[in-house]
Amino acid sequence: MLHRVVITGLGAVTPLGHDVPTFWQNILAGHSGAAPITRFDASLFRTQFASELKGYSPAGYLSHADIKRTDRFTQYALLAADQAITDSGFDLTNMDPFDVGVIWGSGQGGMEVFEEEVRAYTLGDGHPRFSPFFVPKLIINMASGMISIRHGYMGINYTTVSACATSNTALMDAFTYIRLGKAKIIISGGSEAPITPASFGGFSALKAMSTRNDEPAKASRPFDVERDGFVMGEGAGALVLEEYEHAVKRGATIYGELTGAAMTADAYHMTATHPEGLGALKAMQLALAEAKLTVADLDYLNPHATSTSVGDLSETKAIAQLIGQQSTRMKISATKSMTGHLLGAAGAIEAIICLLSIRDGVIPPTINTTLIDPVIPNTLQIVLTDAIPARVNTAMSNTFGFGGHNGTVIFQKV
Repeated sequence: MLHRVVITGLGAVTPLGHDVPTFWQNILAGHSGAAPITRFDASLFRTQFASELKGYSPAGYLSHADIKRTDRFTQYALLAADQAITDSGFDLTNMDPFDVGVIWGSGQGGMEVFEEEVRAYTLGDGHPRFSPFFVPKLIINMASGMISIRHGYMGINYTTVSACATSNTALMDAFTYIRLGKAKIIISGGSEAPITPASFGGFSALKAMSTRNDEPAKASRPFDVERDGFVMGEGAGALVLEEYEHAVKRGATIYGELTGAAMTADAYHMTATHPEGLGALKAMQLALAEAKLTVADLDYLNPHATSTSVGDLSETKAIAQLIGQQSTRMKISATKSMTGHLLGAAGAIEAIICLLSIRDGVIPPTINTTLIDPVIPNTLQIVLTDAIPARVNTAMSNTFGFGGHNGTVIFQKV
């Protein structure tokens, strides 16, 4: 028997707020998190802005020792997970700790500590003086490990990596393990701290990021005829996935049910999506089939939609093929226009947006998009400028990553 899987806790650390209520309020208000970079001197870079966390300090929730031995991506994960666990309200004292796991995601891991340590070595006197925390801070699985250590969770524990599809990969794996009865609760999501000189410079060299330095807040403009690349973001999103009967028995608040999840590969190019969106289309079809739904059942789609010329077009081609000639009420809004692109954490915060859209009956806007590119299929109902009230019983979220990874998840009202 396959078990049902519901979401009972949410946590968010984003450029639009360091908690879920603030994040959601700013999303619905159509605010942008993009601004000139403060983390380092970006004046010589092609792109000089990003969606950084504002006013972030780990001192309020981590000890000095924990701060010393963690990279930012792990710190973000710990804060978001703390929020989601508190929100869920489950009590480990009444559970077997081996029934609670952590499946986390990050695309890059400890980029900041890597750069700092290598820079210190190359600029030093030639003697290898590396921190004993260098490797533990660097490795991508440390976020999931630290969440389990902090809370005493002894069940399934690992980290997924599939570039910008990472969070949806983590959610899909957590979904599968709970369905199979291998866990009662899994903390899942993703975190990323990529706003460092080397990481930023690498994406800049790819010419993947917007260069609208004179107006950063308007730079992320999915589907727009003047889009010129994505805006890098950072942060974390955490979700508590729980076996349905377990959640009901303890009287948990349920945000929604995860009913379908799928991954495919484009098998096409290192950094470009398939021009016809074949992998994206198949991922959406498989997720719908697992959820026992059709496209006519979808109310809201949060697309990957990073604001790149190639990516936006291939995804919208796939969505148009999914819809075909069917009559659909499905609305689309690209929230990276506000948050920027959180890379491996993108799917987690967008899953939270889907669940809150279901809870509150509202679809967020796509900001900055003033003239939809005529090459984008005109059959799509894209929500622009302002959030709209709408019945949202079913929401789909897409994430795609370098290497041709496609991940789709579907949430439904319970």
